[in-house]
Amino acid sequence: MISSVSLPSAPIRIQIVEDHDLTRISLRALLSAQPGFQVVCEARTGEEALAQLAHSAVNVVLMDINLPGIDGIQAATEVGRIQPDARVMMLTASNRRDQVCAALASGAVAYCLKSASPEMIYQGVLSAATGGVFFDPQSAAHLLRSVDSGADLSPLSVRETSALRLVADGLSNKEIAQILGISVGLVKQLIQDILSKLQATDRTQAAVKAFRAGLI
Repeated sequence: MISSVSLPSAPIRIQIVEDHDLTRISLRALLSAQPGFQVVCEARTGEEALAQLAHSAVNVVLMDINLPGIDGIQAATEVGRIQPDARVMMLTASNRRDQVCAALASGAVAYCLKSASPEMIYQGVLSAATGGVFFDPQSAAHLLRSVDSGADLSPLSVRETSALRLVADGLSNKEIAQILGISVGLVKQLIQDILSKLQATDRTQAAVKAFRAGLI
């Protein structure tokens, strides 16, 4: 449990977005047991979550990444548009580097594995609600190992980054192919790989996510 001294004076209003009923019910029970936390709404999909945010004020959106329909990454990018003061915490079973980077690009401020202890989840929610940034130890160590090894934290290769910069400049596939000296078919494959790595639905969203994450 978190010390009450650490908690804001008003309850932290939480939305849970999780498609697995048992996991969602468990999260609700876990968070509701923490003094100062209040679960105000729950959703099974990103679309349902965004619809709820249109009429329910929350401080923290606890979002699963892998959702049916629009995924958690895409939904997170829309949260700030609907509720600018709401903060997103990703709760996922994966600490893959590309997913961590995509989560940061979406505007999420906290990332926690589902296998983390209740105390870690509590701390992540509290950090998000009070303007902080939080990674559970496994995710933080994952990023630190990348830094220690000298690896670029970007999930994109050098060629993918070059292609995405040209996409952001508004160039067509044919123009990108000419500049990079590769075939149009390879440009199309690069862009598909970029969309997959950034979990973006189109070229524009990929460019926006990459720009926000400082990847281009």
